Amino acid sequence: MSNLETDPRETLCADRPGGSGVEIIEPREVPLGGPRAMTVHRTLPSRERSLVGAWCFLDHYGPDDVSSSAGMRVPPHPHTGLQTISWLFTGEIEHRDSAGHHALVRPGELNLMTAGRGINHSEYSTHGTTILHGVQLWTALPDPFRAVPPGFERYAPPAVELEDETGARAGELRVFLGSLHGAASPVRTYTALLGAEAVLEPGAAVEVRIATEFEHAILPDGGSLELDGGVDGETVPQAHLAYLAAGRDRVRLANPGSAPLRVMILGGPPFAEEITMWWNFVGRSHEEIVAFRETWNSEISGGQTHDDAPFGPVVELTEGEAALPAPPLPNVRLRPRPRARDAVTTGAPAHNAQHSTAPRNTQNTADEREVPMSVQESEQQAGQTQYVQAEQRHRYEVHVGGATAGFTQYRVLSDGAVLAFDHTEVADGYSGMGLASKLVTFALDDVRAKGQRIRPYCPYVRAFIKRHREYADLVEDGFTE
Repeated sequence: MSNLETDPRETLCADRPGGSGVEIIEPREVPLGGPRAMTVHRTLPSRERSLVGAWCFLDHYGPDDVSSSAGMRVPPHPHTGLQTISWLFTGEIEHRDSAGHHALVRPGELNLMTAGRGINHSEYSTHGTTILHGVQLWTALPDPFRAVPPGFERYAPPAVELEDETGARAGELRVFLGSLHGAASPVRTYTALLGAEAVLEPGAAVEVRIATEFEHAILPDGGSLELDGGVDGETVPQAHLAYLAAGRDRVRLANPGSAPLRVMILGGPPFAEEITMWWNFVGRSHEEIVAFRETWNSEISGGQTHDDAPFGPVVELTEGEAALPAPPLPNVRLRPRPRARDAVTTGAPAHNAQHSTAPRNTQNTADEREVPMSVQESEQQAGQTQYVQAEQRHRYEVHVGGATAGFTQYRVLSDGAVLAFDHTEVADGYSGMGLASKLVTFALDDVRAKGQRIRPYCPYVRAFIKRHREYADLVEDGFTE
């Protein structure tokens, strides 16, 4: 979803850790398009808070009868430096993007689009949709991953039953990003995140354990939510956002109404970087935002439709509507405010705004550059480094403080007997830490334990095996480059 405001607010974002209590954010109404278009209720960014973890944008809309109105009509528009998350309660939306993805967004299915270095897309509610109801979310990409290639991923999370303190059914939970209450999503993110939908039965209450290092945002849909209960509890009105500071390990959610209550639960470690967000762009400086705007407007006015255009080829026009030009910039310099002094690092260290955002490609070299000690220090602050196999994505990954810092990609051949390694990459902000060699060691040890063989098409993996001959026996007999 685009920010269609013709005079969008400059959002200068540095996470502002809250106190020990609960902060209630009132939504503001924003028209999504022309006079017949739908209105959304926006709680992020807001005057009170611009970020919750890496979550930087939250629009709640509906339930709206769009059978006699324009519904959702968002022509082609650009994004940079973020991931968009579409989550529907009712209705259907058609998505097209410049990376070649065409999808129908349906209730209970996550649709995550990575803008990275640049993408454009369109969103239209389908003609068969009468009631449209859902949320649109953005997350800011940390500096080392701002220039990753654009992409798209879908996931339909299973429902997990929620029980009250007596063991009776209290509702159900779907976790579409991260993990909560024993359920986990396989979808890749670039910082540690939580995204989930709970539906509470009338009169039901449930206590949910949450990550103490995360701050959280909770939004009720369909009525008011009682948060925490007791004399210190809060009542969160419909479509308002409750912010919970990091440091707590559980939250009690109660539905005082006579109808089921939907609750969106978002979270993540406080985002340690300053970002400047204007219109549909997330950057780090005034100069970046100016360049993004000029590039997009030049692209659509000059008819650049080729794959090498900065935002990709402009997606197919839906119902004849032209791509959206970026509106005029304000007559002031966009200036990020200082980041909060006591912000907690996310594991993706902040960088100067002039620093290159391109991921470091280790495919063509076995060397790792030296970087300032602050990177290693940030790793220690963020928590342990983990090496995992992400089987659904066909890659081994290294996570630093919950953020994906690098990966080695493979293809499965010969019914799983052989893995063909094609590409190894460590983000620029994590080079110099030896992560690539440790990651490949982890992957090859796992391959050996499972009795598999490999084809090292990736130059980095080939160079690693030449240096570590103890892994040479894993190479499939007869393999040649």
